[in-house]
Amino acid sequence: MLSILGRGAKLCDGLSRREFLRVGGLSLFTGLTVPRLLEASAKASEPRRARAKSVILFNLLGGPSHLDMFDMKPNAPAEIRGEFRPIATSLTGLRICEHLPNIARMMHKACLIRTISHAYNSHDPLPIMTGFTGANPALQAQPSDPPDIGAICQYLGMGPRDLPGAVCLPCFPGSGESYKRGGPYGGYLGSQYDPLFSLCNPRFEREPRLNHYDPVMAIGEPYLPGLDQLPDMTIRRFDSRQALVQQVDRVFEETRRSPAMERLGRFQQRAFAMLTSSKTRDAFDLSQEPDRIRDRYGRNLYGSSLLVARRLVEAGVPFVSVHQEIFRHYGHAYDMHENNFHMLRDFNLPLLDQVYPALIEDLEARGLLDETLVIVMGEMGRTPRINAKAGRDHWPQCGFSLLTGGGIRPGMVYGVTDPHAAYPVSHLVRPADLVATIYHLLGIDPHMTVNDRIGRPIPIAHGGEPVHGVVA
Repeated sequence: MLSILGRGAKLCDGLSRREFLRVGGLSLFTGLTVPRLLEASAKASEPRRARAKSVILFNLLGGPSHLDMFDMKPNAPAEIRGEFRPIATSLTGLRICEHLPNIARMMHKACLIRTISHAYNSHDPLPIMTGFTGANPALQAQPSDPPDIGAICQYLGMGPRDLPGAVCLPCFPGSGESYKRGGPYGGYLGSQYDPLFSLCNPRFEREPRLNHYDPVMAIGEPYLPGLDQLPDMTIRRFDSRQALVQQVDRVFEETRRSPAMERLGRFQQRAFAMLTSSKTRDAFDLSQEPDRIRDRYGRNLYGSSLLVARRLVEAGVPFVSVHQEIFRHYGHAYDMHENNFHMLRDFNLPLLDQVYPALIEDLEARGLLDETLVIVMGEMGRTPRINAKAGRDHWPQCGFSLLTGGGIRPGMVYGVTDPHAAYPVSHLVRPADLVATIYHLLGIDPHMTVNDRIGRPIPIAHGGEPVHGVVA
């Protein structure tokens, strides 16, 4: 008989150690300390008024070119302005890239910040997820990193008791390159506050014509950990096989009744309930969505991930991050040192122009947009000057953030850049300020402190202040 959760040495009470630690596929039981988030919630101060119940962050990993998307400079020299033309949008006076026509029609619903600026020159999403920019970038996520917004949500016990407080889709950033980029982790709060990381096993439409700078669409769906030992077993296929569903439910129920569970404290038991909740599994079941919705988002890894994100916030998860991952030679996402305009025109911009409007319109139709903050951005912008390989290089000194819903003031542009979009000239916004704004909208005091690994109280937004000019 197929054993989905695997076989392994039995504990003295008859519960398989592997089943106990692997069910749900989360690493939240490290040292059985995961449920401290629940203890923390009991100690947390009364929350402030929240404008947003949930946040969806769509991270355009690699650094999207602000000059070629949302801060075009058509009067600049050719080596600055690039190949694309600006078009009018639904917001009077605002013009964006011609290859974003669907987004152009809904800019009156959004707030565009054009002056995100910092000096953390790395593809880690750590600055935009934590607000921290005060150290040299590390090659991988470190235990000494600060906790991200999702970790703080879990630390405070936000969201329904039987759902995780944070989910990361479709995999951890850096998965396609086999190392963990800093950002979506508990950091010095501990790995028990890591998000639920989904897994993916994408297939690709074709082989790239050249490595890295000829992106190929990733096809597939994110799926819950714990099913990864079943090759190509998506949640849709999994739930369509009733025998397997019954087997999983039986294992979950047997585990809940195990003497091991009786010996756990109430916080541990609640954490276990979150891991085995049918609500979590149901959120990943895209077979419940009509074809027209699937088609609107796009039947690719990123459209599917954003659709799962909508289902998760609909269920009550406070923080969901979706990362447009880099998959080795199949494409460098937005890290466009070469072939910048082809990568944007033929891949990245059409993808964004489909999935972002689909998500916003879907949330709005379900009455969820006012309570869901959607953020689209990358970790940096790109150099004003085009290089010899028709690419743009790293430029954290200036970038954009597109915010919609969840208490954001719609129909506005915040900040002005110089004639080459190299530097902000007014209303500079640091990552810490953006993160403080997100906390503010979630009803969390951005000045709240948590202790680092040596016991120092560190403000969760690292000195950032909410950008009140973008808050409705």
